[in-house]
Amino acid sequence: MRTAALERNTLETKISLKLNLDGTGVGQIDTGCGFLDHMLTLFARHGDFDLTLTCRGDTQVDDHHTVEDVGIALGQAFTKALGDKRGIRRYGQFLLPMDETLVLVGCDLSGRDYLGWNVTLPAAKVGTFDTELAKEFWLGFVRHCPGALHFYQLAGENTHHILEASFKGAGRALKEAVALDEKHAGEIPSTKGLL
Repeated sequence: MRTAALERNTLETKISLKLNLDGTGVGQIDTGCGFLDHMLTLFARHGDFDLTLTCRGDTQVDDHHTVEDVGIALGQAFTKALGDKRGIRRYGQFLLPMDETLVLVGCDLSGRDYLGWNVTLPAAKVGTFDTELAKEFWLGFVRHCPGALHFYQLAGENTHHILEASFKGAGRALKEAVALDEKHAGEIPSTKGLL
């Protein structure tokens, strides 16, 4: 089984995380940030990842450190669970509609980190959540699970819908990228050019 467990403790956050890439989509999330909990629960469900995650952060200041550090920890867990990436498909994409919103998410687990964030968020907050932190989350993720991850918003007016479509789409795109490819079982995917 492709699993990872880790603890990440800094001056700002204390994180405990367990991940199973070959799960059934069960998310047990408690970060102290309700909107992030909601997004990660949906991410796990749509990716069929089992994810157990707790974070105690300095939310009395704001949610920045919690959101960024959870993204870092999740990226580290994906890297650990993937190991040498032997036999994975490497690429994944998903076009996710949600009411008036349409978001395309594509990824390449290439070992080279890049975040394409072509998302326009009309509201600065959803509830108490600072919406600019969504980008910080995914930056933390790709820096610690090196790959190209692109979010491209094709339509959308409701900030909650746009972010929800982004997290769901990321779950589905990553599910495809980490899936084992029977045709190339045992191979480590090339990250050289188009090979």
